[in-house]
Amino acid sequence: MGRPPILPKKKKDGYYLDIRNKGAKSGIIIIRDTEKEMMQAVRQYENTKDVIILGEHRNGKRVEEKKKKLHQKEKA
Repeated sequence: MGRPPILPKKKKDGYYLDIRNKGAKSGIIIIRDTEKEMMQAVRQYENTKDVIILGEHRNGKRVEEKKKKLHQKEKA
């Protein structure tokens, strides 16, 4: 048998949220398919938990990075 290879996990496509108890250092990450579903989850948890929006991921990479670059080019 042998040691299993260690590869970084690929992220699924969707919108990622980090939900934590108030004051906690770690939490759980949840995935939603659409931005609308993500915002519903934010509204659901924001009263009792700390919610951190991690953004949209496609093909294992974060999508917002590309949008920021495009906006910087438009402003210049």
